[in-house]
Amino acid sequence: MNRHTPILRALRGAAALLCVAAMGHASAATWVYVSNADSQEISVLALDRDKGSLMPVQTLNVGGTVMPMAVSPDKRVLYAALRSQPFRVVSLSIDAATGKLQKLGEAPLADSMANIDLDASGKWLFAASYQGGKISVNAIGKDGAAGPIQQLVQTAPNAHAVHADAGNRFVLATSLGGDNVSSWRFDAEKGLLSANDPPLTLGAAKSGPRHFVWDKAQRHLYLLDELDAALHVYAWDAARGTLKLEQSTTTLPPGFTGKPWAADLHLTPDGRFLYASERTSSTLSAFKVDAASGQLQPLGQTPTEKTPRGFAIDPGGRYLIAAGQESHGISLYAIDSTTGALGKPSRTDVGKNPNWIEIVDAP
Repeated sequence: MNRHTPILRALRGAAALLCVAAMGHASAATWVYVSNADSQEISVLALDRDKGSLMPVQTLNVGGTVMPMAVSPDKRVLYAALRSQPFRVVSLSIDAATGKLQKLGEAPLADSMANIDLDASGKWLFAASYQGGKISVNAIGKDGAAGPIQQLVQTAPNAHAVHADAGNRFVLATSLGGDNVSSWRFDAEKGLLSANDPPLTLGAAKSGPRHFVWDKAQRHLYLLDELDAALHVYAWDAARGTLKLEQSTTTLPPGFTGKPWAADLHLTPDGRFLYASERTSSTLSAFKVDAASGQLQPLGQTPTEKTPRGFAIDPGGRYLIAAGQESHGISLYAIDSTTGALGKPSRTDVGKNPNWIEIVDAP
């Protein structure tokens, strides 16, 4: 017997254990995807929630001005809309073990799209066009790749966000130029939208409705205006697909004197805190959510990356990651589960003009 054999066996055993440990870690991994518009690429990073750190995994060139993204309900496919011609959506499979992306295909979009999302079944992809004032529906194939345009609907100017409710019965879309939220009945079998009754919820003149989110219980909807940076709480009637205004507040810091330019908003998974980004002041505003009424209590602002167009909260609710369009970086914040306060940021450089973030726990 070679005198080195026991050592070799021990090394092989240790390597095997490391592989098993790595596989176990990968099965619980959290992947972060950042779209970088001007460098035409998606940055892939691993989030270590125990250490509160990010590690680069992959940089994937997608050959166009990549901006809004969405993830399939089963967390296996990432969709990225390209806002340069030809307008299209790129479907990318997610490797659960490594977080890396691989192209499944491309499909045409009806216009330059400011927002995309999937219905609850994962069979249909919605898109909203700011430039074109329209929303659309694309079919998604059995392989997860987005396919042809199923329907195209003209809206008021500057459509900005489009999402289906949890029941998959209604779709809402904001019109920044029309100062309204449109409500649509959704046929999930055929992938078709039809106007709800009433079809519109009107906002204040020149308020610019932009992004919105429902709470998990589907009792309230939170809407952020771009042009006045107001944040609204609506009661959501899940049976009728209608909204009723209950509260309005602001995301602007005290003493703000510039031109409001609000961008994004997200709830923590437990629904206890809501955050919103404002680009002129480059701040993140925090709010405590009243569990009974859904109303908001302002908690103040935190400085963040320059021009924070997009941010995301991890599925565990422990971290917030914000992207700076003009700083070309992202900042990772720990969220205090008791107070909602954001901790000291950890910064990572990514590509040029990062603007959208998706965070995925490996299935």
